[in-house]
Amino acid sequence: MTFTATAPRPDRAALSRLLEPASIAIIGASRDTSRIGGVALDHLQRLGYRGTVYPVNPRYAEIAGLACYPDVESLPAAPDVAVLALGAEEVLPQLRRCHAVGIRAAILYASGFAEAGEAGVARQAELTAFARETGMAIAGPNCMGLANLTTRAITAFATTFRAFPPQDGPGHVSLLTQSGNVCAIVYATGRQTDVGFHQFINTGNEACLDYADYLDYLADDAQTGAVVGYLEGLRNGPRFIEAAARLRAAGKPLIVLKAGESEAGSGATQSHTAVLAGNKAIYRAAFAQLGAMQARDPAHLTDLAYLSGFRQRSAGRRVVVASVSGAMGALSADLLSAAGLEVPRLSDAVQQRLRAAVPEIGGVANPVDMTGQLFNRNGLAFAVLDNLAADDGTDVIFIYATAYLLDRVADELIEVAAKTKRLIVVATTGEPASRPRLAAAGVALFPDVARAAQALGTYVGWLDTAAPTARWMDLRAQASTRSGGYLPGAATDEHQAKQWLSGFGVPIGAEAVAATPEEAARAADSIGYPVVVKVLSPDIAHKTEVGGVRLGLADAQQVRTAAAEVVANAVQAMPQAGQRGVLVQQMASGVCELIVGVTRDPVFGPAMTVGLGGIFTEIFHDVAHRLLPVDRTMAREMLSSLRGYRLMTGFRGKPAADVEAAAAAIAALSDAAMALGERLREMEVNPLLVRQEGQGAVALDALILSNEQ
Repeated sequence: MTFTATAPRPDRAALSRLLEPASIAIIGASRDTSRIGGVALDHLQRLGYRGTVYPVNPRYAEIAGLACYPDVESLPAAPDVAVLALGAEEVLPQLRRCHAVGIRAAILYASGFAEAGEAGVARQAELTAFARETGMAIAGPNCMGLANLTTRAITAFATTFRAFPPQDGPGHVSLLTQSGNVCAIVYATGRQTDVGFHQFINTGNEACLDYADYLDYLADDAQTGAVVGYLEGLRNGPRFIEAAARLRAAGKPLIVLKAGESEAGSGATQSHTAVLAGNKAIYRAAFAQLGAMQARDPAHLTDLAYLSGFRQRSAGRRVVVASVSGAMGALSADLLSAAGLEVPRLSDAVQQRLRAAVPEIGGVANPVDMTGQLFNRNGLAFAVLDNLAADDGTDVIFIYATAYLLDRVADELIEVAAKTKRLIVVATTGEPASRPRLAAAGVALFPDVARAAQALGTYVGWLDTAAPTARWMDLRAQASTRSGGYLPGAATDEHQAKQWLSGFGVPIGAEAVAATPEEAARAADSIGYPVVVKVLSPDIAHKTEVGGVRLGLADAQQVRTAAAEVVANAVQAMPQAGQRGVLVQQMASGVCELIVGVTRDPVFGPAMTVGLGGIFTEIFHDVAHRLLPVDRTMAREMLSSLRGYRLMTGFRGKPAADVEAAAAAIAALSDAAMALGERLREMEVNPLLVRQEGQGAVALDALILSNEQ
């Protein structure tokens, strides 16, 4: 999928007809409820849709008690949406007829478009052009359809609605997927765990409306409280960013399962950054910056959708575990810790209160072992849980109990839930009869300890993203209005790149360009020994690979010899490369080296990669990624997220690195990349040498590639 920032924004009124229709025509309707044209009609009748339904098929006078019309021209009124249960060849002619009678939205089931070879690609191009010309909101083609579960406008042909009917009353979770099967699976799984769904949207080929268009609509939809999504790739990264940021600002979770991730990257090979910044890494960075929860699998996706329904309760990283089993309490604590949560020791005062209230219970430090005494003593659960709920050091109460015991203490748990605003999560075995009552009281129930811990860890992490996302969006808005100023030429060598970057605050060392070995020696005398000599060419990105670098030169004669050698080596290895002499550079040392680079992602635009140099990037791929712009705060976060960050903080008596100077240089490189705008292809400082704390940093090599090269 490619970057399409200039795609027109769809008409919201037409989208409203598509997603909230008061009247529906099914063109190709069938009496056979096993056929596509019959399934949707059956759903509308059996599941309680209260709008007007117009079956259209010249073969029938009526279907299931409804008048059936021979064509759209015969309809008594133009419906809000037309569902086309027709073959690919019939779609566009029928759409033209629909538009002629005033229909402004359509759903296309048919396959045989872009997924079906050259002829299908051409057919889809015609369809896209028609949608642009007319402004019709067209879902699909090659999609399962849509369903508004709140109004029961169910036009999707998924038979899962028969096995798992929509919930009574309005739902708050909108499903938005690029796979019909995943949409149906997540819906069915969610209904089994009491998730209330609002919209069920399968985008199909996205010929006319893409993922970001739907997300943009849902961000403003008052009924949508959370969006659960499955995607394989985005067409419009900027619009996705805008919609996702508005969801985060409104406190609406965006929960995404991303498939089809590739480590192939952009295909560029001139910088190390391009290899390190693969599609998977950039998508993950985008989701993190936008405050989206990224699910690991469909079950995790469903669990997060379920947990999002408890946002009225406060939550945080400090979890206290109360269990009927010491072993399960310990296992729960391990799983919660692995999910990034804290299971802190309860204070002595809280432990004393627990012992005073229930002397016969087991451990009280955290986990709290309520033991089998729950079988014999009424009020024990309330005494324990009420004390935990009153503890200022507790953010979440996590309970393990069998279904039988949970039913036994349900009244006590409901009483505690009524007294606290803290999130209460229960992992249970079996199916407790008290589930509906507990859910109504605001208690989250999970069928498995591991699933509960994993979902809670992701959810609590999402709660912490509001401020960082808002800060990044503010930074993005400010950067978009910044003037670029002077831009380097298309054929930019290392020296020119450094000089330009220094104008934005990227620190560089003493260096000079020399056309001859003798000039190089004079430059070295002026800079001071030891020095480095490099071949200077805009066409040679990796100078060491052509023998174009000499280090640690201690006198003028060594510099003369090195200058002649690096040029000769480069000419032999790359005779076509342009030669601009040599670069004489002061030799420098420090605590560590960083690689800092920017590449242009085809979906999201410029993205930064930061990593520790050497084996940490080459072997371990120990890198952090962010979409631009990046400020100093974000740069520090990137550095601290690296596994090798301890090497910068005085590990085993080594001197600490100047992290603040490194962060400032990273932010300056971001500013430079933003100034280049659409001209930027790749930019890299490799290495960025970081000296001891308080002594700064320096860019030892730099590369800028523009789209003109």
